[in-house]
Amino acid sequence: MKVLQSIKNNIPNSITCLNLMAGATACIYALNGTAQYGTLNGFQVAFIFICIGAIFDFCDGLVARMLNTVSAIGKELDSLSDCVTFGLAPSMMIYTMLEQHNPGCLCNYAAFLIAVFGAVRLAKFNIDTTQATSFKGMPIPANAIFWIGYVNFCIENGYTGVGTFIAIAALSYLMICNMPMFSFKMKSFGIKENFHRYLLVVLTIAFVVCFGVTGLFYTIVAYTILSLIKK
Repeated sequence: MKVLQSIKNNIPNSITCLNLMAGATACIYALNGTAQYGTLNGFQVAFIFICIGAIFDFCDGLVARMLNTVSAIGKELDSLSDCVTFGLAPSMMIYTMLEQHNPGCLCNYAAFLIAVFGAVRLAKFNIDTTQATSFKGMPIPANAIFWIGYVNFCIENGYTGVGTFIAIAALSYLMICNMPMFSFKMKSFGIKENFHRYLLVVLTIAFVVCFGVTGLFYTIVAYTILSLIKK
């Protein structure tokens, strides 16, 4: 029975480790962003693995609650995995893009501020008990979604030098600030109390249909604006 209980307890942690593996794989492809892998370039493959990591990130908590195996070690493991998948992998995408246009420039290392501030954001989240149904600052998965859309925007429309550094500073600040940002944890499905959530879903679908992957960039901008309006 102890063996079965041990297996049951570690199912969510195993899913979390799959998130970490997806994030680590995304890092490899992010550093080879301009290489071609069949019909996809390295950036696009990195996008896919970050999204796979996001699926595992959603499932580990869901499974833990279903099996009643929520644990402190699971929480810490989840944060460490998220730091790689949603912090380090996007940083490597940005670094590779900056290196492509400004080889050897020390400013390119500013890309890793995304990983640093992402780690700080996760550490703050872990010790803050007031973020059960809403967030203070941008959640790190939203940060990754922003950069997936932004990098794709640059691929399709041309590199934006100064704009990239402004975006790095803005996203780094948003992750550690105390600005209230809504989550998708709903107490009910009523339209009135969840109007901003449903609106964001509709906007996301519209952006992705109209702009493809780049639409994810506009989605996070809309998320930030809606959170400010709701406040």
